[in-house]
Amino acid sequence: MNRFTNLIFKLRIWKDTKGQDLIEYALMAGFVAVAAGAIMPGVATSISQIFSKVASVMSASAAQGS
Repeated sequence: MNRFTNLIFKLRIWKDTKGQDLIEYALMAGFVAVAAGAIMPGVATSISQIFSKVASVMSASAAQGS
């Protein structure tokens, strides 16, 4: 019986795609930002500043959660 419940649990995880869309959108935004930075060098500094701000906000929220 335990093997059967493990199989059902694994199938549920395999079908769960809720977070997949978020990851795909984040990757696409990153690719667009890199492409924009490569095409327009003046935009590269702005993109770098945005990513730095995002990273600092994420680090601060991770520190609060710990």
